[in-house]
Amino acid sequence: MYILKPDLGEEQTQADIDRFNEVITAQNATITKVDKWGRRKLAYEINKLTEGFYMLVTFEGAGDIANEITRVLKIHDDVVRSIVVRLDE
Repeated sequence: MYILKPDLGEEQTQADIDRFNEVITAQNATITKVDKWGRRKLAYEINKLTEGFYMLVTFEGAGDIANEITRVLKIHDDVVRSIVVRLDE
């Protein structure tokens, strides 16, 4: 899951989503589900922002993929917060 800045335009938001999906697929992972939750109010203020654009991406992959995705999300300026969790079957 990641949260993008709410003040991005529709084109920039979609470009960021596409970029992060490409990072996932470049790591030999399969995206099983992409949920655009849309613009929602944050639980608390982050960097003077009270809203964010929520994205939930479910994928399957092996190896060190979670570390690479976390690294990419942390260095991108449009990402407010992100978390990668492993789901048990």
